Amino acid sequence: MDQPKIDQARDIREGEELNVENLQAFLNEQLNTKDAKLEVSQFPSGFSNLTYLLKLGDQELVLRRPPFGAEKISKGHDMGREYKVLSRLNPVYPKAPKPLAYTEDLSIIGAPFYVMERVKGVILRSGKNVDLSRQEARILSENFIHNLAKLHKINVQDTGLIELGKPDGYMQRQVEGWINRYKKSQTDDIRDMDQVIEWFPGNIPETKQVSFIHNDYKYDNIVLNPDDMTQIKAVLDWEMSTVGDPLSDLATTLAYTSEPTDPEPLRAFGIRAFEGVMNRDEMVRRYEAVSGIKPENMVFHYAFASFKLGVICQQIYYRYKEGFTKDPRFAPLIFLVKATAKLSASAVQNGRIRDI
Repeated sequence: MDQPKIDQARDIREGEELNVENLQAFLNEQLNTKDAKLEVSQFPSGFSNLTYLLKLGDQELVLRRPPFGAEKISKGHDMGREYKVLSRLNPVYPKAPKPLAYTEDLSIIGAPFYVMERVKGVILRSGKNVDLSRQEARILSENFIHNLAKLHKINVQDTGLIELGKPDGYMQRQVEGWINRYKKSQTDDIRDMDQVIEWFPGNIPETKQVSFIHNDYKYDNIVLNPDDMTQIKAVLDWEMSTVGDPLSDLATTLAYTSEPTDPEPLRAFGIRAFEGVMNRDEMVRRYEAVSGIKPENMVFHYAFASFKLGVICQQIYYRYKEGFTKDPRFAPLIFLVKATAKLSASAVQNGRIRDI
């Protein structure tokens, strides 16, 4: 098998350029790199916050900033909060990249941003850049769930991570908040969305365990070791992390894991199901075995996680339709909204998290 390629940045997309001169001056001052020259490129994937590769002299860094136009629909692109999360998390969970600098000074690139270390490795870009054997895929999927369980075992009190969330009433706020986000960005009438929006408020389960949760844990948010593709070097994209119910975090991972019976838009969007990867039921059983947390009310959690995925896509599609971004990848996202709504409604109607 060919050596997998380290994740690479590309030319910056039109309309998403940065002020290199201002950024270079800021970094040289903050990182004490004197007059190091700066080169900027952009990582191609991701549908939310924008991610850039910075080559500053002989260093390689990563910059994160909100998407253009995001302030019109969401407050979920808080760079200062993401920087604070990494500052607290990295010392106790080294797979979270080390943050290096943050600013709210809009005169530099026009938006708040932060800079962190770059962790070189392989990212599964929709599964198209890597071939895994059945055994490798199985081991990777097991390590993937083990790593999530390890995150959930971090003591949020001792680490101070408890300050980054409000666990009391977490699921109630989640339901109310995500329904509101959908209504603010809605562009089409989708019956499945309407049905689950009506069902969720009366069926919110009690939270029995509180953990620090990623809230966007999926295969293309992990960095793999190119010398052993079953091993995870880092976890990326902590913008939605908080303190809350770990089962909701597990469910988000399930919603991102496509299966052969899922609607085609979701299978095209997600990581292709390598032969050997655990299905959603197996992932739940594995999580219970390694975390010790009993996976109760998973139909609600999975249905709500699928709904949230649809809302995220709806928000991005709204930005595209309103002209805030020209990225052509966003044009078909409305089909993904409908697909996730279908899975959410199906879980509620059938009482299970996958078709069998």
